[in-house]
Order: sequence, then C-alpha cells, then structure tokens
Amino acid sequence: MELLRFATAGAVDDGKSTLIGRLLHDTRSILEDQLAAVERTRRARGDEYVNLALLLDGLRAEREQGITIDVAHRYFATARRQFILADTPGHLQYTRNMVTGASTADLALILVDARKGLQEQTRRHAFLASLLRVPHLVLCVNKMDLVGFDEAVFEAIREEFRRFSMKLEVTDLTFIPVCALDGDNVARRSERMPWYQGATLLHHLEHVHIASARDLIHVRFPVQGVIRPMSTRLPDYRAYTGQLLGGVLRPGDEVLVLPSGLTTRVRALELAGRSLPEAFPPMSLSVQLEDALDVGRGDMLSRPGNPPRVGQDLDAMVCWLSEARTLEAGARLALKLTTRAARTVVKRLHYRLDVNTLHRDEDGARLACNDIGRVTLRTTVPLLYDEYRRNRHTGSFILIDEATNATVGAGMINGPAL
Repeated sequence: MELLRFATAGAVDDGKSTLIGRLLHDTRSILEDQLAAVERTRRARGDEYVNLALLLDGLRAEREQGITIDVAHRYFATARRQFILADTPGHLQYTRNMVTGASTADLALILVDARKGLQEQTRRHAFLASLLRVPHLVLCVNKMDLVGFDEAVFEAIREEFRRFSMKLEVTDLTFIPVCALDGDNVARRSERMPWYQGATLLHHLEHVHIASARDLIHVRFPVQGVIRPMSTRLPDYRAYTGQLLGGVLRPGDEVLVLPSGLTTRVRALELAGRSLPEAFPPMSLSVQLEDALDVGRGDMLSRPGNPPRVGQDLDAMVCWLSEARTLEAGARLALKLTTRAARTVVKRLHYRLDVNTLHRDEDGARLACNDIGRVTLRTTVPLLYDEYRRNRHTGSFILIDEATNATVGAGMINGPAL
C-alpha cells in the first residue's frame, strides 16, 4: 500500500495531540494496554474524560504540563493506505522540532482553535510548511463544540487563512471543521455539523493524491554502498545500493555516473533478492551496471540528458537548530547532502527572516536557535544537487558541528551562489 507521511502543526493547546489520539483510536490503531494506561491516568487525575493526547506525549514533562515538546512519530494503517505521522510541538522555542518533523512530510495538518482563530504560531507553521515545500496543507478548525458548531465561525477562519495563504506557495489547501475530543469529522461524519458537505479528515488522508508531488522525470540515485560478495558462486557480482530519489529506472537505461562523467547502462535492478522490471521513488534497491566503473559512496547515477547541478558555491535557506552556538559569516562546519559529505564555510549571511511578518532583517549578523536565514556557502568538494523546489531530497542538507558531531542546522538549496 501507498505510504503517506504527514505532520501536525499549529499553536499551543489547539488540540494537535488530541486529534491524532482520536485518529488512532477511531482507526483501531491503539493496543488495549495503551488505552488502559491512559484510563488509569484519567482516574488518578480525576479527569472527566479520557485524554487521548497522552497516547502521543511520551515525555514525562509533556504528560505533566499537557504540552508537546518532542516530535512524536506514530505508525498506523487503514485498508487503503499506510501512514507515518509526526506530532510536532506548538511552542515558539520548539520551532526547530516542527521543521524537522515536517521536512519529510507529504501533508501538513495545521490546527486552529475555533474560539481563538488564527494565531502567531498558526501563521508561522503555515509559512514553514510552505518553505519546506510540503505539497498538501489541511487546516482543521478544532473545538467546534465550544462555539456551538457555528458555520459562521468556521467560514470566517477559512476566509482569513485563505487570504494569508495567498502570500505563500501553497499548491493544495483543504479546510475541515472538527471536534477532536468527540471525533466529529475525524473518522466519521458529524451529525452536529450538517452544513459541512466535505470529506472527513480520515477520508481526505486516505484519498489525497501524493504521487504527483514526486519527481518521476529526473533520475537521481545517490550511491550509498557497494555490494561485492567474496563468493565463487558470484565471482563477478557488483551492485550499488541506495534510495532512488527521482525518476524511473529500468534495465537497459543509459545512465551518467557523477562526478566522473562516464556513461553506462543498467544491467539489472534488485530488491531483497528479487529482480525488478522498474524502480521509482522512494524505493531502496541495488543497481547493477553493464560496465566495470569506479563507483562509490557519494557518487550519483542520473540520465545523461538531465544531470543534477555540480558546484561548490551554494545559495541556501538555513534553519538554525543549535542552542550552543550561533551561525555567522566565517563559520566552518561539516555538511551532508544525500550520501555525500564535505566541509563548508559560510561566506555570507544575507538576512535573517522574520517568520511572523516575512520581513527580511538584512542587518542581522547571526542566526540563533530557531532562526531562519539566507546564506552563501562554499564547500571543499563539488556537490551534486538540485534546487529544493525541484527535488526536496537532493536539494536539502544538514550542517554538523565538527567539534561535537551535533546536527546544528538544516538547509534548503535555492541554487548556485551568484
């Protein structure tokens, strides 16, 4: 079955964890002992109802404060589709957690409290989802029971968010009124909101078309490893492993090996010992080539007619993740892009972006934790990349502090530095 990755976002107390807990409960994706543990917590606290948010809040501090701090990942499935969800925190100081949680998402689920309407974090997370090129956006207006299931409240929030989204690069936007606590319009249609004629949240998640967001034209196969068994049964066997990040590969296709620039053809494709007639993203597989070329980790296979960019000077947007240090011009870091690693220096910090107003602070000299800014980088070796808007996988990278080996930044490539 097809896999959909989605992330929740929104302001504090908008009900993200409760919504996902309800979704897990109504799709029967909760084990009996998990539900019993939540029930015991309810009785111990004297709560009036079962708090399904506890199914997502794994840290003790989260359960005690009733907030989300870390990104909680959960897997569940229906008869139609498999899902991996990331429940991200709404607090300002955990913006970096939202960025990492949504970086691989096919869909972002943004919640709004019907009583409060759009808040600063709502706009911030919508902008970040747009910056990360999440192709599908769903705005769930939650806690409709607390406004009497008033259609006018829902329509006002929808119109306000629609106007705000016109400033962003949002390709697909859906609005759903829900009551996560009782499950209205989550997995079943609500009888208390007969004026809403759209799909339930679960139905939308099961049917949203995500294949169109994948690049099936430009072949991108970063080599992760080489399989060379020392066996008399397979004396000449050599295969290259990795994840196909773009395009479609078939046996007999001509491919370009970068950075060497040599061309050859695909002899065979294999997955778990089985031959494949074709491969497409995001499959992980092994590729055999017809010619014995020097191909290793960090190299990339592509079509001769549409290779990735090759260069050392990058223009990129960076989200700074470190509390221990700041990012400023002259900083030296390690960089990892797909399977290729390099060292890099920050040549210039162009501006720091205010994600609330979208204002560019060109006087900012550094990026602190949770800040986002535009930089120019110079790497020690040429990188094989695409613009992030073309391919989210070959256009994104992480920055690593060489002293501590900690990941301190995440970046999205705009293109070659001018």
